Amino acid sequence: MTAPRLEVRLDRIHLNARSLVDRLAPRGIAVTGVTKATLGSPEVAAALVAAGVSALGESRIEGLERLRAAGLTVPLVLVRSPMPSQVGRVVAAADVSFNTEPDVLEALAAAARRQGRVHGVVLMVELGDLREGILPGDVEVVARQVAASPHLELRGIGTNLACQSGVVPGDDNMAELSALVATVEAALGARLPLVSGGNSSTLAWAFSTADVGRVDDLRLGEAILLGTDPLDRRPLDGLHADAFTLVAEVIEAKIKPTQPWGDVGHAAFGTPLRAADRGLANRAIVALGEQDVDPGDVVAPPGISVLGASSDHLVLDTGTLVLEPGDEVRFGVGYRALLRAMTSPFVGVRYARRTAPLGR
Repeated sequence: MTAPRLEVRLDRIHLNARSLVDRLAPRGIAVTGVTKATLGSPEVAAALVAAGVSALGESRIEGLERLRAAGLTVPLVLVRSPMPSQVGRVVAAADVSFNTEPDVLEALAAAARRQGRVHGVVLMVELGDLREGILPGDVEVVARQVAASPHLELRGIGTNLACQSGVVPGDDNMAELSALVATVEAALGARLPLVSGGNSSTLAWAFSTADVGRVDDLRLGEAILLGTDPLDRRPLDGLHADAFTLVAEVIEAKIKPTQPWGDVGHAAFGTPLRAADRGLANRAIVALGEQDVDPGDVVAPPGISVLGASSDHLVLDTGTLVLEPGDEVRFGVGYRALLRAMTSPFVGVRYARRTAPLGR
């Protein structure tokens, strides 16, 4: 297969998901496996389902439609608030959607009525991170709106932290979430089956707290796919961090000066980086750039460092390693790099049980 390409170890993804499902189960917490970084990959989704996730989450309707077409049997969840222009597609593809806007809920109810369906709703609550969420004082009113519609079913309440403002999930905000659930249940006279306590950043709290309260579900993407904690990007104990490898092909390899010459202004993507002056050094260019990946979020193999990137060139200092055009270089990826590489039409994807070690 040509480069650039992502090589995906489905066995690693399965093992990570299985580990987290098993470790959270004694705490009464199920896992919604989030596939959005893989564009709703049916192969990745199947590995998650086999590992025991209770549902699959996607942020784009296209990803959900891809999963629906693959015939997966677990509930499919839209974890981003629906666009009003897509409510018909949302009702058709998603069993549940996360919502914050009363007008959108009305549109979903109308679409569900036209399709003869009952659509599941999780209300997202704002607990300080200032991304999406209903303010706590308004949750009961919106919950009553959902409960009054014969074409909507209130499945639960959730929150999102550590994405927009970096607010860390902890005992205080998680206790507030549980208290809001109790308030809504008392108002409606019914128990909510789902309390979604957040994303992979909530894992540290879930494993360490003495009481998880009403939280019974976490939406896990990065922890499963990359084996890392979003709060500090460190590897999580017992998980594999090598499920994805980005492979790029060398298109130039030369000995060049380590300093530019001539008048210097802005580079293609802002202020150019300055490397230490080491005289002449082995340099290589691989056919990969900003259009394909976040260059600042790739992990070069030992002995190689990334010097910079333009839209379609990634420039490397290869140290003592002498490369030739046609050689392949294997990079690790962080979450931003994975997301952009999976989105690029120029990066292929190969699914495998295992891949070669990081490096050439």
